[in-house]
Amino acid sequence: MNINQEQLTIFKTVIETGSFSAAARQLGKVPSAVSMSIANLEIDLNLTLFQRVGREPIPTPQAIILYEKTEQLLIEINQWKQHAFALSEGLESSLNIVVVSELLHIQWTDYISLIEKQFPELQINVFSAPQEDAQKMLLNQSAQLALMFEREQLESSEQFVELKREALVPVAAIHAPLAALEQVSYEQILQSRQIIVASRDRTLKPELLFSKKYWRTDNNLSACSMIMQGLGWGVLPLEMLNQNPHIKQQLKILNFLDFSPKFEYYVDLVWSRESQLGSAARFLINHIRNSRKNTK
Repeated sequence: MNINQEQLTIFKTVIETGSFSAAARQLGKVPSAVSMSIANLEIDLNLTLFQRVGREPIPTPQAIILYEKTEQLLIEINQWKQHAFALSEGLESSLNIVVVSELLHIQWTDYISLIEKQFPELQINVFSAPQEDAQKMLLNQSAQLALMFEREQLESSEQFVELKREALVPVAAIHAPLAALEQVSYEQILQSRQIIVASRDRTLKPELLFSKKYWRTDNNLSACSMIMQGLGWGVLPLEMLNQNPHIKQQLKILNFLDFSPKFEYYVDLVWSRESQLGSAARFLINHIRNSRKNTK
């Protein structure tokens, strides 16, 4: 059986127009070519698709059943061709994006939607990981793009574009001892257990670590749950609190005596210079760059 896209298109058009001649006009063919294509299709399928009685061909029940599947099949064939063309033009076979777990509350899915609209057939894999682990994924090329906080020292192989500013604030449960204090001294911070979002690699020192005693977790949601339970204080994104009033009501932003209790960082889209980026990754990078130009 050797059925091609042109035969399926002709079959579909004959059904929809009701005649070989009308289908021929719509497709820009001569009626004999349409009639021959249907006859060959019937031979290939070993089915009678049209009863040729009277002036117009009448679809058989078998033809009606096949017609219901033909349109979707033609759509899939076109999508397959478009995807193959995109691959030949440099589209990656899949795109791996890692979102730092402290940033899962931001509208990162907006960026995924942009890529999906431009490359609907692309497989996109999204991971979450603490900052240090996300950086490792870029370096070992298990992810092509990362949404992460700015780093004090940029790896020589990294390149980035800024997305937005993000504020982090120190918080404790409203019933915790630290929350009862108007101002918290550095000595009191040192002696209070801190819940820290950190790498799964225990050999790496967590960022924004102030307390001598601390518990680690790899995402903000579990950190937030432990803080609300009164198991320690921690640093959480201010936007996360503002987006969740029920969480904000259970926490108090601590007022540090010796330094500002508000930490501001840029959120970056980061990639490795050593990775061979495909069309989708480059599309997102250029989109963000152009958006920044338009807002300046």
